[in-house]
Parts: sequence; C-alpha cells; structure tokens
Amino acid sequence: MTVTQLHPNQPAPVPVAAQDAAPVRTAYEPAPPGAPADSPRVFQVIHGVMKDVMPVSKDQQNTQQNYAFRGVDDAMSAMAGPMRNHGCFIAPEVVEHRQRPRGEKGTHTVLKMLYRIYGPAGDCLLVTLPGEAMDSGDKSTNKAMSAALKYMLFWVFMIPVDSRSVDDSDRDTAPIPTAPQQRPQGGQGGQQPRRSSRAEPGPWEQENPAQQQRQQRRDYLAEAKAAPNPDAFAKVRADAVAAGAPPEFVAQLDQIAEARRKAAQKPQQQAPAAQQQRKPVEEQAAAVGEFYDAARSAGVTDRAEVEQLFSSKYGCTSAEGTPEQLREMRDDLLDAVKGAST
Repeated sequence: MTVTQLHPNQPAPVPVAAQDAAPVRTAYEPAPPGAPADSPRVFQVIHGVMKDVMPVSKDQQNTQQNYAFRGVDDAMSAMAGPMRNHGCFIAPEVVEHRQRPRGEKGTHTVLKMLYRIYGPAGDCLLVTLPGEAMDSGDKSTNKAMSAALKYMLFWVFMIPVDSRSVDDSDRDTAPIPTAPQQRPQGGQGGQQPRRSSRAEPGPWEQENPAQQQRQQRRDYLAEAKAAPNPDAFAKVRADAVAAGAPPEFVAQLDQIAEARRKAAQKPQQQAPAAQQQRKPVEEQAAAVGEFYDAARSAGVTDRAEVEQLFSSKYGCTSAEGTPEQLREMRDDLLDAVKGAST
C-alpha cells in the first residue's frame, strides 16, 4: 500500500515529462472553501471509525484449497455502520489496469486503485494500493478490486482481527501442498519457507490437519448456562468480552450469573421455584443473542444501529423487549437476508 507524503503548503513541482502522463496527487485534500470550521476533519473521522469497528475473524472457507480467510464482504459489513455514524465514505478509482492470458482459459489481472476517504467537512485522504487476481472466467478484475478494497480497509482503519496475520487471499490459486516438498535434485532439500515472518503457519507446517478446519462460533450463552461454578462462568465471560461481544450481550451473561447466584442462596426446598424464575431470564438472554446474530447476518454490525432498528418498531430497547418481540424481529431480519440472496 502506498500513501504519498502529506501535502505541503505549496504543491511539489511536476516534471515536464510527467505532466502529460498523470496528474500529481497528494495524500490529503483539504476541505473546500466554506466548509464549517467545526465539522470534524477526515483524520478525526477515521479515528472514530477505528474505535467503533468490530473485529473480523477468518470465518470464510475456501473449500477448493482448504484454507480460512476474511472476505471483503466481512470487512464491508464491519465498516458500514461505523462509517455511517461518523459521516465517512469512500470513492474508489482505477488508475491502472493490466490483463494477460493465464493458461488456456485463465486471465491474470493487475491493477492500481486510488481510494479517496472523505469526512463530513469534504476533505479527504488519498490511499493508493495494488490489486491482483487470476480467474478462469470473467471475474479476475472483480477479484483484484475486492482484494485491494479489503486490504485498504484493514490497513487504514486497522480493523481488529482474531489471529496473528491478515496474510490471506480471495484469489484462485493452485492447491497448496499438504505435505512437505523437497527441492529438485541438485538443490537443498527441506520444507518450504513460511510466506512471511508474520504469517500464520502454512498447511505444510501444521502437525494436525484438523487445525485447518474452520472454527465454529462459540455459543457463549450456552456455555454460561452450563458453567459448573463461578470460576468457569468468569472464564466464559472474559472470552466473550475478548471476542468483541457488545455490552448488551455481556449484560445478559451477567443476568444468568446473578439468577444462578440467587437461586443457590435460597433453601433447598425452594429450588424448583428458583428454577422457574430463572427460565424467563434465560429465555430473554437467548432471544437477545439470536436477535443480534440475525442482525449480523443481515449486515448490521453496529450495535447502536441494531438497537435503533428494534426501538423503532417496538419503542423499547432489546433488553426491555419480550422474547416474542425479539424472535419476531429476528425472523424479519433472517427473511430479509433470504430475500436478498434469491
């Protein structure tokens, strides 16, 4: 990724030979005349988006080459809510585009993208970076643009990730070998090196191939309900917070713990009544969790926006809503996802 030096008071001189080739672009374009002085500038806006964006883990799976990756859709869904809340948007431009045949039917595309990141005052930050992809159909340009956008979002806004590396890809490639390969005779044998010093181990470095399988999302509510003691519950709660659970969801976990604590303090003969009182709390917590999961499936990742959707229909927060209202809203969101995919 290339970001040119921040603009000086006067633009840098342009060589005569380069004037006809391409205009000079600076990394920052100030707000136009007349922009409100109290409107936040793009640097403040980017900082605000970085504070609000939720983590994006490797939840997508390439079944052909058997590796997990973060898709561009995941990054866009995580960024959409925070960018809307802070008045930020991005205008892309293809500044270079080259293609060549690859094999009998493949097409290899290399392009350079210029992204203008605007704030509400009208000023913008310019970011340039390449994209590269190969496809056996007509999608190589689309893939290259998607790869460039994904890494621009991750690197400029520093979207949190759940592992040590963002060294993944959306491209079509030859299958990665699943066993150590030897160098040709005459060279030195040994395992292939890692892709980079910061990348996750490749498939040939895994002792257990099952480690490459996609990890399922944890059901923290179920684990909290099944926790045998307070220490086990505390660990489940800490893991949920570390994974980026919203405060409303953590509050539901705390409600489960509080209900269990009160039930344990009552006499043994009152245990059946305590269990009956705990059921509505657990049902409410489960309904809230299902509602938030459905919202993420529909691309709504900002918790304030999720709460606004619920309150606009029922006039209360999700924590105050009934399980029936939460499940009705959940079904509406899932129906919208199904309708968009057909």
